[in-house]
Amino acid sequence: MNAIARRKRDLEQYAPASTMDPAQLDLYWETVLRQDSERPLEVKREKQDSPFPTIAVDKLTYKGYDHTPLHGWFMVPHQQPEGKAKPPCIVLFQGYTGDRGLPERYAAWLLLGYAVLALDARGQGGETGNEMKELYGSSKGWVSMGVLDKEHSYYQALALDAVRGVNAAAQQPEIDPARVAVVGGSQGGGLSLLAAALNPKVAAVVADIPNMCHMDYGLMHSTGSLTEIAQYLKRHPHQLERVLDTLAHFDMLNLAPRITAPLLMSVGWKDTVCIPETIYAVYNKLRCSKQILDYPFNGHETGEEHGRKVMEFLQRTLG
Repeated sequence: MNAIARRKRDLEQYAPASTMDPAQLDLYWETVLRQDSERPLEVKREKQDSPFPTIAVDKLTYKGYDHTPLHGWFMVPHQQPEGKAKPPCIVLFQGYTGDRGLPERYAAWLLLGYAVLALDARGQGGETGNEMKELYGSSKGWVSMGVLDKEHSYYQALALDAVRGVNAAAQQPEIDPARVAVVGGSQGGGLSLLAAALNPKVAAVVADIPNMCHMDYGLMHSTGSLTEIAQYLKRHPHQLERVLDTLAHFDMLNLAPRITAPLLMSVGWKDTVCIPETIYAVYNKLRCSKQILDYPFNGHETGEEHGRKVMEFLQRTLG
């Protein structure tokens, strides 16, 4: 057996234990999601100029979990021919510190005939702000905000923003609400997984090199956003158990069995941000229809060939 085959075998056999009781986790999310469902989305759309003559582009805004306005582009091919089914919708989440950019970024999806809802993450590099109350100090960045209290944490805000984003997409009259997919890479991949675990409206999932996986391991080894929490713990080591308890509620290692939609994941074996062990720890716990694409010589990126495989997966899954 060569080294590459041996590495693949080891990853396929990697199965760390969950970091919290499943019944306790389900009770927590049942309560949180029920409370969140009582908050109106207040979706608004504003028409935008577009370089695409056959695409309608709107700025779509909805209220996040704490009433922060979340901004995105909603893009849809012009009116479908009579008798033709409404198009599926791709909900796209951004990587950490990123933004939704310009509508042109999503041309490939629009050429395939999909509607697209491309969303900012709160407080990061886009137009969307962050109205969270910060009850404790935090490190540089965003993810350590409220990390001592899961119910007031940045991670809960992100998770519920994603759940509500799927709901906002499903409400749009131009699309088929039974064919809503979630797609993203890195933080966007983690949010896609979270949305699929927490919102039954998700019909397909693409999670490329996702974070929010096996977070206790990532806390020790990742060079990505979790370094912000590691820095917080360096200053406040006595808070370790409270931090680990918060992270466990948003860790896909624990939430993976809740996903039922068909799923495609990718992993770069040289990735130091979203480490292969963290991704496989989650993949190996999934019970849905699933596929993972390995890139032994990739770091924290995917390539053009992978992009085509993503499109083919969604065409098979959504029609």
